Amino acid sequence: MDSIERLKWRYAVKKFDKETLLPKEKIDRLIHAFNLTATSYGLQPIRLVVLKNKSKQGDLVTHSYGQKQVAQASHVLVICIETNVDQEYITQYFEKVRSIRGTSEKILDPFKNALIEDFSQRQKEEIKRWATNQAYLAMGNLLTVCAVEGIDACPMEGFKPDAYDEFLDLKSRNLSSVLVLPVGKRADDDFFSGLKKVRRDLAETIIHIE
Repeated sequence: MDSIERLKWRYAVKKFDKETLLPKEKIDRLIHAFNLTATSYGLQPIRLVVLKNKSKQGDLVTHSYGQKQVAQASHVLVICIETNVDQEYITQYFEKVRSIRGTSEKILDPFKNALIEDFSQRQKEEIKRWATNQAYLAMGNLLTVCAVEGIDACPMEGFKPDAYDEFLDLKSRNLSSVLVLPVGKRADDDFFSGLKKVRRDLAETIIHIE
């Protein structure tokens, strides 16, 4: 199938085949896709938790408003944001740029200092919203890669972030959960797999300016 047909194939899975585990190479592709996601300024204020533990996945159902997909899925991907995007974090990013590209500090410092100044003036909630936007970029990227790779998935906002953070000990890593993505193989009896996709007509969503 081409990319458009793959996107037509995907849907938000409501029931996974709990006996099917995705091969490591499929998970590795998702991991690399996550890491290659475009982010604002290239700062990557996002992290990915890859959970493959049926017992712990089962425990997460109660923190997911009873959605059993997290227990049935092969793996559960939890997209998190960094809670400390400060001078140290920004400086580390530019050190990596210099190390990988060999760019001189003379060229990098003006941009680095401008970002440090910008973020130092932002309220914590503003930085959190900015980082959360980057998490949604990653989710969109992962969903597209899942479609292309033939991996079933269910994007989830319906969960209790504070409970996830505590259960997965994310605060100790200066992280906060934002989105959840169970992945695996759709169950043969998932009623939703046979439903036609509902989208607005192109004429309603696309504006051409020439």
